[in-house]
Amino acid sequence: MNKRITHWSIFLLLSLTWGSSFILMKIGMEGLQSYQVASVRLVAAGLTLLPFFFKYIRETPLNKLPYILLSGLLGNGIPAFLFCLAETRIDSALAGILNSFTPLMALIAGTLIFKSPFEKRQLTGICVGLAGVVGLFVAKGVNAGYWYYGFYVLLATVCYGVNIALVHHYLKGFSSIQLSSIALAFCAVLALPVLIGSQFFPLFAGQNAPWTSLAASATLGIFGSGIATVLFYILIQRAGSVFASMVTYALPVVAIGWGLLAGEDVTWLQVVFMGVILAGVYMVHRKS
Repeated sequence: MNKRITHWSIFLLLSLTWGSSFILMKIGMEGLQSYQVASVRLVAAGLTLLPFFFKYIRETPLNKLPYILLSGLLGNGIPAFLFCLAETRIDSALAGILNSFTPLMALIAGTLIFKSPFEKRQLTGICVGLAGVVGLFVAKGVNAGYWYYGFYVLLATVCYGVNIALVHHYLKGFSSIQLSSIALAFCAVLALPVLIGSQFFPLFAGQNAPWTSLAASATLGIFGSGIATVLFYILIQRAGSVFASMVTYALPVVAIGWGLLAGEDVTWLQVVFMGVILAGVYMVHRKS
């Protein structure tokens, strides 16, 4: 019982943290370019866990480093840029909704790449949750002129799905702090040249420096990537890859909640579909 309470507590915390990340990206891009926001996010995340990196890098077998670095790229590096690029044209709530395809991608990756077995109730729960996502997508409405930018989010969910299966199968014996600190340090090293090459630092020399955008991007990195990645690895290792991937089904609820606080309209139909999503999450994690 205590384990289930822990699993659901991490689940809810991740939902709130990642569900808020979409609005933080929008705030970041008010004063910065999309690739700058993504790079600040990764650098901030890497710096947050840097003390742990120096401790754990010496304890990590060399043959496992390629898997950890690949996990960093798939779970944080590539999606960070894809999401920011998508949100240059689509709103944050829609990005949160499309991100909910991650559980389906995780199930497909686990089955096709790693030959993972899955229970019938888990597949049913994923389908129920996915039906809620599609309904919420329709109820939310789409800007017809830029709908194709949503494919960047879908590509990010493919990365997430493969990463979840990768961690579950090849990196189970490592602590979440160990995996996160090494993976995010690697991503930070790759992202720093982007900031240097994009004339990012001179932006803060004048009076109109985009400090608010920098703060939003750094917060996104510290909490949305650094701390949240640690929690996510914990959830994968303790509750399994399928339940961990279902976190993304709760993100539209949080993303639309931010929209409600910002004065956007939320219809009763959207509330119904959010309930369907949560029902799917419950079906995946309930006892057989």
